[in-house]
Amino acid sequence: MGFFKNLFGKKEISELPKKTEQKEAEQVEEEPYGIDKDYAHERAIELVPEEFFWSGIDDLAPFGSDDGDMALSEFRDWKKANPNTDTYECLKWTIEGVSEKNLTEYNENILDRTLIKPQIKDNNFNDQHYIFTVDISVIATGFGQLVDEGKIDEKNKPIIQLAIDRQKIWAELATD
Repeated sequence: MGFFKNLFGKKEISELPKKTEQKEAEQVEEEPYGIDKDYAHERAIELVPEEFFWSGIDDLAPFGSDDGDMALSEFRDWKKANPNTDTYECLKWTIEGVSEKNLTEYNENILDRTLIKPQIKDNNFNDQHYIFTVDISVIATGFGQLVDEGKIDEKNKPIIQLAIDRQKIWAELATD
């Protein structure tokens, strides 16, 4: 903003602010790690300006927990290895790898409070892993696409919404 754009809407190199020039030079030298608004897609910043979203230290933020940070890193590695594959496949890979269940089992049934409550109370069920880590991994993977590409594929949105909805229920039911 405040910079002239050419006829095609692209900024001329001479018009880029010094910070952007420095950012581009740093990107060539090293790839960004973790959530960093300075490297995010401009559309992601526009859609989600709240600082909470960009926190790398708030455990409740998408990328603030170790699990969310790891999921973002895994998404980026997966995307490099599979540049022409739908990110839906990455979500599938994430769910099946972390939950050790088939993607078809990650459906509306996981939102059943009568299922979640006993899971939380069951000492033999690791709800921290099979609910929190699974869901945070899904959320961070989906939002990772937003951060890096400025969009979330339509096919991914219902899966990410399931994760968000289960996290809300889990947080309401968990006493700790």
